[in-house]
Amino acid sequence: MNIQNRVKKLWLPFFVVLVLMLAACGAAETAFTNPITQTINTLTEKTVPETAVLEEAPAETVAEAAAPVTSVAETAANAPLADLFAQEQAYVSVYEQVNPAVVNIVVGSGQGSGFLFDTKGHIITNNHVVAGGGNIIVRFDNGLDLPATIVGTDPSSDLAVIQVDASKISDISPVTLANSDALKVGQIVIAIGSPFGLRSSMTTGIISALDRLFPGAVGPDGTSFQIPDIIQTDAAINPGNSGGPLLNLHGEVIGVNTAIESPVRASSGIGYAVPSNIVGNIVPQIIANGHAETPWLGIRGGLINEDTAVALGLPADQTGILISEVITGGSADAAGLRGGNNPDVIIGVDGRSIVEFDDLLGYLVQQTVVGQTIELQILRGGQPQTVSVTLSSRPAAG
Repeated sequence: MNIQNRVKKLWLPFFVVLVLMLAACGAAETAFTNPITQTINTLTEKTVPETAVLEEAPAETVAEAAAPVTSVAETAANAPLADLFAQEQAYVSVYEQVNPAVVNIVVGSGQGSGFLFDTKGHIITNNHVVAGGGNIIVRFDNGLDLPATIVGTDPSSDLAVIQVDASKISDISPVTLANSDALKVGQIVIAIGSPFGLRSSMTTGIISALDRLFPGAVGPDGTSFQIPDIIQTDAAINPGNSGGPLLNLHGEVIGVNTAIESPVRASSGIGYAVPSNIVGNIVPQIIANGHAETPWLGIRGGLINEDTAVALGLPADQTGILISEVITGGSADAAGLRGGNNPDVIIGVDGRSIVEFDDLLGYLVQQTVVGQTIELQILRGGQPQTVSVTLSSRPAAG
């Protein structure tokens, strides 16, 4: 066989293989190139040539495409820190906003805190801060010291108002009172005051509890009045914080820091503040009249328990206030409410259910005024009744 014939024989198989390889390549290009092109076309309004898909992307393009992935990862990693910085800035903003209006009050050898209430120089503090008498000096954070006079006090709520020369502090903005009825346990709070005389000190914490009852002043007949709806906080409150503001993150006053519960007279994580809604009710009265009148029912009593409920023929799970005594000359006495051996049980006031004693007392102090007539829902002999009561003024407390 000559060389030419051998070449022909070898060429034929090689030609068949070559045709098959080219066909396979064409199929592969059809199978893989088109879907990629379609994918790109769905992401852009322009038609991208197939050759553009097959070309190697420049280094700059690869880097730009990878950049968003890195940015998202970094953002996710830094998110907790960003949240922390936001909270930190909130604290800084509240302090800078409110601190100029917070004062250190020096009375004789004692001292406490307070805050500017209006543009007339009225300053809110606790009654027990100024009750001892003596000259009062108010110290502002800007270094200004001003003498103050007592406008009036309300021992029952442990609130007092003093006043300085308003012309000396015209550049200081008064505080704003918040609605304390809207508070929730767990909310972040801020206290600013002068613990141990260290003025302009800020501490933070949360609302630990709401609707606490706190002992107030004692009446002329020995009756111990209570302050309702007290706010409990774990923000550090120490001697000297009394009368200073408890604030929310908006810089609004939610309460007046009043007391701590501690065997060592230092913060143990339980501080109390008179809620702003009581402040908003009492302080305008003090400014107008030098004192405040608190609506008063004139009863003594406690929560009904299971044994008492069964003895009175009521359901074992009955709730309400069992009247143990009706004080002669009080509002309840005039309305004919009963205590003693056949006591009435108060289960509602003006359509609001009464479960705790604080429910009744808080409503009277915050929502009513002396001379107002309220409707008490009671159980008498196991039967529901409604009794109208015109509120008189609580006897002056010492």
